[in-house]
Amino acid sequence: MEQKIHQGRNVKRFREMLGIKQEALAYDLGEDWNQKKISILEQKDVIEDNLLRQISNSLKIPVEAFQNFNEEQAINVIANTFGDNACVGKNPTINFNPIEEVKKLHEEKIALFERMLKEKDEMLAKLEKLIIK
Repeated sequence: MEQKIHQGRNVKRFREMLGIKQEALAYDLGEDWNQKKISILEQKDVIEDNLLRQISNSLKIPVEAFQNFNEEQAINVIANTFGDNACVGKNPTINFNPIEEVKKLHEEKIALFERMLKEKDEMLAKLEKLIIK
């Protein structure tokens, strides 16, 4: 019996594997999004192709992973996403953890957002001082 693909659950699985919160994904998808909408999205069996592509770009996971998820395929998709360090065979030796690599990319993105927010706060404080004067 063939398993039905649940794209929303697949988005949730990959997001959680990457250690990304619903709020962070919502922020990345744009101002129309929030945590509640991501929660609802993750309950949908089928997600529109356009939105699935946006999520794919945000999480740096191929669209096909959300469309064809099973545990073995998901691991292969993640491993193959990272090129030369990916491995195949009966007893492969893994030199690095591809999920850790993706987490590192997202941590760098979060650090950038935090710096941008700090700069925004500093700019607002300067503007407030100017207005008061």
